[in-house]
Amino acid sequence: MFFSLPSALQTLLQNPVIWRGNEQARVQLPSIPTGFAELDRELPGGGWPRGVVSELLTERNGIGELSLFVPALANLSRGDGWLMLIAPPWIPYAPALAARGIRLSKLVVVDTRSDKDTLWAAEQGLRAGNCSAVLAWPAAINERSLRRLQLAAEEGGSFGAMFGAAARAAPSSPAPLRMQLGTRQNRLAVRIVKRRGSGRMPTLLLDVERNRAVAPMHASRFRLAHAGSG
Repeated sequence: MFFSLPSALQTLLQNPVIWRGNEQARVQLPSIPTGFAELDRELPGGGWPRGVVSELLTERNGIGELSLFVPALANLSRGDGWLMLIAPPWIPYAPALAARGIRLSKLVVVDTRSDKDTLWAAEQGLRAGNCSAVLAWPAAINERSLRRLQLAAEEGGSFGAMFGAAARAAPSSPAPLRMQLGTRQNRLAVRIVKRRGSGRMPTLLLDVERNRAVAPMHASRFRLAHAGSG
């Protein structure tokens, strides 16, 4: 037997602020297009979320994880906010970043001495409100630190991404968006492990033209800046 919903309830369910269980979650702040249409379709809001911290778990460094964000960073660099890269394991190759549309005048690279300093710098950048994006590579991060970063991102309305080794990842995470990154068929394999909303979470193979945006880190690496918590 089938029953029709009262018209008032039907009207309510058609409201765009209502979320249904079989849909991706809606977002409070406009998301940032990733530059990869197939990835945008799988993310709430159609792109990288603002006001939250995303966790990216990699099988190893230098597989194209920075190139995954280059289209979004190029878009954000046209605005007023800063782009922060904190403790990247590879020296960003400035000419390649500029060639792909990133305004280097908006880019800040911070070289830290410890995970404590890395997390402190990330928290300050996320909370400041004048950073469009904060990407950080701590050697290790725990649930408490992720929660602090999440609160900072909510306060500043910034987009944050924390990179870490998949092998050392905690079983669970407070990060609203969590992905695992690897390589397959000479492409970056992106598996969505956690996101707000529901539905099937596939593994995507993206051509990010890896190694164009970064260069290997050398032993004589120039220390661009030091951040410390005092």
